[in-house]
Amino acid sequence: MRKILFFLLTALLLITCKSQGQPGASAVEIIEPEFEVVSIFIIQADLVVTEFEAVLRVNNPNAFDLELSEIVYELYGNGAFWANGRESNILRIPAQSTGETSFSFSMNFINMSRRLLDDVITMRRVNYRFKGGADIMPVIRNGSAFNVEFDCSGLSEVRQKRDAQNSNYQRRR
Repeated sequence: MRKILFFLLTALLLITCKSQGQPGASAVEIIEPEFEVVSIFIIQADLVVTEFEAVLRVNNPNAFDLELSEIVYELYGNGAFWANGRESNILRIPAQSTGETSFSFSMNFINMSRRLLDDVITMRRVNYRFKGGADIMPVIRNGSAFNVEFDCSGLSEVRQKRDAQNSNYQRRR
């Protein structure tokens, strides 16, 4: 009986020591990704409402992939509120790389500032501010999701999307 008890205690001690990990091992440090609006495309322009597509670039400085599972955002143009929204199941960003995704929004010219309207009509650069929060999942063993807040700004081109030009042209024919 003593031999069995000794054997069980020894096995339990070995299992406990192994499960605690190696001394000096540290947790994986996660660096927050960076967000940037790369461009804003006009998809369809009507008399009062215009449909847009914004291209969002996400930089992943980590040594492992990240999954951008949800984003809640507000977009401002030339200091005026432009759009807001929520997108899900968005993008997987490779390790130490960038990924791009796009989201659609609309602009009602009646509710917009004249300066923003003029810049969009003449396809000039727009001073944007893009802010919100994103749910990120690191693609590593035992990784857990985290939320990152972002607030970035810059200048973005406003351009007509080629696909939209072609489809508008084909509809008119």
